Amino acid sequence: MNKLQAMEVFVQVVDAGGFTRASENMKLPKATVSTLIQSLETALSAKLLNRTTRHMSVTAEGAAYYDRCLRILSEVREAEESLSRNRRSPSGRLRVDAPTGLASEIIVPALPDFIEQYPDIQLELGCSDRQVDLVEEGVDCAIRGGRQLADSSLIARRVGTMHYVTCASPAYLKRHGHPMHPNDLVHHRCVNYFSARTGKMFDWYFKQDGEQVQVSLSSHVALSDSCAYTAAGLAGLGIVQMADFLMAPMLADGRLVPILDTWTNEPLPIYMVYPQNRHLQAKVGVFVEWIARLFSNHSTLH
Repeated sequence: MNKLQAMEVFVQVVDAGGFTRASENMKLPKATVSTLIQSLETALSAKLLNRTTRHMSVTAEGAAYYDRCLRILSEVREAEESLSRNRRSPSGRLRVDAPTGLASEIIVPALPDFIEQYPDIQLELGCSDRQVDLVEEGVDCAIRGGRQLADSSLIARRVGTMHYVTCASPAYLKRHGHPMHPNDLVHHRCVNYFSARTGKMFDWYFKQDGEQVQVSLSSHVALSDSCAYTAAGLAGLGIVQMADFLMAPMLADGRLVPILDTWTNEPLPIYMVYPQNRHLQAKVGVFVEWIARLFSNHSTLH
């Protein structure tokens, strides 16, 4: 038995909450994962996991061993990377998750630069407005926006700021007129955005000369995808409020018209997040730094 491999498999099983998900994340047969755990328990003369056909839990001894495995594996990775960092560029599979709009409009067009700098990294970029579970889904790091990050188990580094614009199509404004104050929005058709994970509708925020307004709006249409949300505004379904980097091309050519433009919207911080129980591998570190530089050089994200 390869003891280090068995430790890595054990940590993956605990993090993923089961053998099936761990085997998928590590790209190992489920039988191999099960055999390694059994061999590890035999070598330690200790039961690490309680498992039935439907449920798995960690024993008290398993929990203590899990913590030690994390430290040992982290030190091994750090030792390996400290020797190889100066000899070769970071390498290996890197799984990243990013919101659809940021991925399609900002990150993907800039990726040739990242690939040229780090040709040995195999990047897998998941694009979704759904908030993924990094540990359960085997994601190394993710880009998230929010004033408060719900998952305290993640390390978060702020890499940018997202600004919002409120706008509508010329056809909608011709039919319904321009609101003059955020409170006027209750008399308009507005398109809401909701969380794909929780179903919660997001309020709209405005600020002007010290006056702050938070508006909860009813709507005929609500969406959970930024690209579909933008399309709803272009289709004249109502007034929309979305990140200005997404709306900029449509505002520039007149397909959308800004409204309430003397009011500012509360900016949304953007973070790179990754699990805190993992040593920051070189491939993750260079991607985080690259994203931070990319956003800092973008006119609307700093």
